[in-house]
Parts: sequence; C-alpha cells; structure tokens
Amino acid sequence: MIELKIADIREGMSNISLEAKVIEISKTRSVRTRFGRRDVADALIKDETGEISLTLWQDQINAVKVGDRISIKGAFVTRFKEKLQVNVPRSGKIEVIE
Repeated sequence: MIELKIADIREGMSNISLEAKVIEISKTRSVRTRFGRRDVADALIKDETGEISLTLWQDQINAVKVGDRISIKGAFVTRFKEKLQVNVPRSGKIEVIE
C-alpha cells in the first residue's frame, strides 16, 4: 500500500493510503445502489498539498467529524462530476488518529 499526498492522487489508483484532516461534511442523503438504498455523505479532506472529496457510506458517516485527522487505508480513486474522489470499500479502513 502506498502512502500518498493528496496532490499525488490520480484517477484509477487503488489500494492507496493517506492521512488528512476533515474540513467539511455534507448532509447525508439516501441513494439507490445495486445493493439497495444506502446513506451517503461527501467529506472534504485536506493535507498540506491540497484538498479532495471523500465519499462516506453508512457507518463511515458518523465515524468522522469536521476537525478530525484521519488515516485512510485501502482506498480507490474515481472521478464524479469532473472531480476526483476517494472511496473506501468495505475492505478498506478509515480511522481517526487525532
């Protein structure tokens, strides 16, 4: 697993890890997925090199709050509405480190 800075993140990367600070979390919304209805929220995270969107699903939404410094492991990167976003699958992990 590669520890990255936000400035180095590119579309299509997978199994990445990074540390960042949560600076914003959107309202939770309910979306229909192939697994049924799921709650999702978007967080904006940053490090010293930039900012990126982090998609939070279900239990991940309440696991972090604005101001938390988090460690993300096993994530992958997609593009949605012309913006890069970090996604953490079930096999990945989001941990608050401070």
